[in-house]
Amino acid sequence: MTVPNVLLSGIVGSTAYGLAHEGSDIDRLGLFAVPTERLHGLHRPKESHVGTAPDRTLHEAAKWCRLALGGNPTAMELVWLPDDLYEVRTPLGDELIGIRSAFLSARRVRDAYLGYATQQFRRLESRGDGSFSADTRKRTAKHARHLKRLCRQGLELYTTGRLTIRVEDPEEYHAFGERVAADPSAALPLLSHYEDAFGAKPTVLPDEPDEAPAEAWLRRVRAHFWAEAPSALGA
Repeated sequence: MTVPNVLLSGIVGSTAYGLAHEGSDIDRLGLFAVPTERLHGLHRPKESHVGTAPDRTLHEAAKWCRLALGGNPTAMELVWLPDDLYEVRTPLGDELIGIRSAFLSARRVRDAYLGYATQQFRRLESRGDGSFSADTRKRTAKHARHLKRLCRQGLELYTTGRLTIRVEDPEEYHAFGERVAADPSAALPLLSHYEDAFGAKPTVLPDEPDEAPAEAWLRRVRAHFWAEAPSALGA
């Protein structure tokens, strides 16, 4: 998958979290800019490109901004990666990292992270009492690890305005995943704990994200990739 004008890209997922094991896929996420003149035509350009071998997802700059303003956990981690996990960094990408806090808001972070964690729990619940195949058990353990990670990261963002990508104790997450793979209901106390914590702990985040820096950044991107069509000259 060849996509021009990639502004920022890096390794995300289990490798970034420190939860990868032998045979884990390496996931990549990034954002790109379409040439600005293509935004004025009859047909809108493609907003996302998803490829395999390697696993890579690229969102157009405006789409990434919308996802991040909505609190999307997957989009958000792109601008909080450790430096060694970035594979493409451009000046415009660095500018985006510099305004990453502007995308945060208390309600959207809470709803997005707890919402994603709850989705993971529903997947666990649907898998019964643990008497399933080894492959399903592995997937269940993976969903459980990500449930725990989403809860921890979401509460950190909510209370501090910062996001730590790498988990502190990977073995703790793997052990939790195995417990939940054997008995999915073992995840319920953790989810309940974080639901209570979000309700009890104060937040440093505003009620709404600050869209002005995101809008100004996107306009700089559009200006950078504008090329006046030759046929328009002298028209």
